[in-house]
Amino acid sequence: VVSTQSTGKGLISLNRGIRKLGLTPEGLSFLDQFRILVTHIGNAMGYIRMIRSGGIHATANAMRYVPDLDDIVNLEELTREEELPADTVQAAAILDSVLDNLTKNFTEGTAYFKMLVDVFTKSMRDPKNQHLKNFYMIIPPLTLNFVEQMMNGKEKINKKNKIGATFTDDGFSMGIAYILKLLDQYSAFDSLHWFQSVNAKFSSEEKAVKESRRKETDVKLDQTNTLTMKRLDQYRQEFELLYYSLSSARIFFRTDLEDLPVEVNKTPVEATASPATGANTT
Repeated sequence: VVSTQSTGKGLISLNRGIRKLGLTPEGLSFLDQFRILVTHIGNAMGYIRMIRSGGIHATANAMRYVPDLDDIVNLEELTREEELPADTVQAAAILDSVLDNLTKNFTEGTAYFKMLVDVFTKSMRDPKNQHLKNFYMIIPPLTLNFVEQMMNGKEKINKKNKIGATFTDDGFSMGIAYILKLLDQYSAFDSLHWFQSVNAKFSSEEKAVKESRRKETDVKLDQTNTLTMKRLDQYRQEFELLYYSLSSARIFFRTDLEDLPVEVNKTPVEATASPATGANTT
């Protein structure tokens, strides 16, 4: 059992300690590479959704000349009843086929995400992948790694050398949501109360810094405390953005209300105040 106060410090040490195991020529640690892999999976999900949305848009443009989608007459039958020429009957049959295909594509909804879950669930839960049964436990250090990467990326936006600069990345949260769904680990991850623990840690540190600023008269120390508060605010903001992004991503793979985060309707601040988050993180 690890208390919320020591969780953050332990993960920061883990995040830095993993770098000692070795880096790629690009300077990436094993945790960096894992985060990038999860992000690529999420980006693939986003690409599929984008293609599907584009297809629906194109289909909608093609269907705008159809008077009533709920009452499409069979033109082939009508032409046969009127005993029209064979070429006309054939043309009507082709048009019926086109309208049927457009209607099917337009009304499929978002079943493609369910299909992607159904296709890969069996292989991901196969006994040969037993090492993934504790995947949810690696998410806290992954989120910390992601937040630090996002902060570094945003700082580079205002610099002359903008290599690696970024201001948003929803692929990571999409990838986490998809993998958790495949492994059926939503409840297990929620039981960690990770984001609530992070918020409690930041609140505790901010309180300590404010207390230090109130007592100290040293100008240099006061400047240090000001910078610390600014850094804590940045961390808190990035974690809240990730929390909202992950909560939204989970909705794409929702099959019932149990798939939603326990505190989906609360901010991390509100969630921290709930009785459930008062427990220690396991």
